[in-house]
Amino acid sequence: MRAEGRAIALPCHFGEWLQGRIGPQGPVALVTLRPEGWGMTGRRLPGPLTACRFGAGQGRIAAPVLARFLRDLGLPATGRYLLRPRFAPGLGTGMSTAALIAVARLAGFRGSAEALARACLAAEGASDPLMFASPDRMLWASRQARVLAPLPAVPRAHLLAGFWGPALPTRANDDDYPDISDLLPAWAAAPGLAGCAAIARESARRCLARRGPADDPTEALARDLGALGWAMSHSGAARALIFAPGGIPEHGADVLHSAGLRGICRLRTGTI
Repeated sequence: MRAEGRAIALPCHFGEWLQGRIGPQGPVALVTLRPEGWGMTGRRLPGPLTACRFGAGQGRIAAPVLARFLRDLGLPATGRYLLRPRFAPGLGTGMSTAALIAVARLAGFRGSAEALARACLAAEGASDPLMFASPDRMLWASRQARVLAPLPAVPRAHLLAGFWGPALPTRANDDDYPDISDLLPAWAAAPGLAGCAAIARESARRCLARRGPADDPTEALARDLGALGWAMSHSGAARALIFAPGGIPEHGADVLHSAGLRGICRLRTGTI
């Protein structure tokens, strides 16, 4: 994360390694999948506060929401925020949270990640943990904006990624997710890339079985291309086939395109 004068670049995420309820009545929790590189860039211009639009379609923070968000952080409710997202909003890549974090940083916020998380939660009803330095090393309660447990570092992986399905904003009151509490001990034991990929695949399978869409082609694509596993946005369109570094087949992008995925790209993630 860096800030240079009035310009900033921030990370995003690309769906989740796993997401679901912690017990049948427990909170919705996730382990975010964070790709390397920037996810949101922006700058601030002086003047009266205006609504913040970014990307296309879903990308908008209304002026009253923006004013309350800035006041919650003890910042002046002024300025014009010009943001550019790496991915279109509403696809499960954390653009709404990244936009709020960008606004806060551009307005001069230097407080704790926990305080910023609470303000993001108040503004959007659910939050990704992108305000933390290592967001993929925690079990995150997205509807409560709190860390449930620390987790080990994620192994390095190369991702063949794209989008399947329409853009859909996350609904804060949506808690219709499968129980994943049985998957957490294996993840916390740092099972290596193959183990992480298998856990991600199981979490995605459970989500699709409960929430759909029934015609999602990602499982078959992962099998046909020899991926270790695959991950998804459990409430959006982002899909990622997981490979060991250097393992993505040269023809992989063409296969995904033929299956109907769009926005196909290669990403990297992990730190060990």
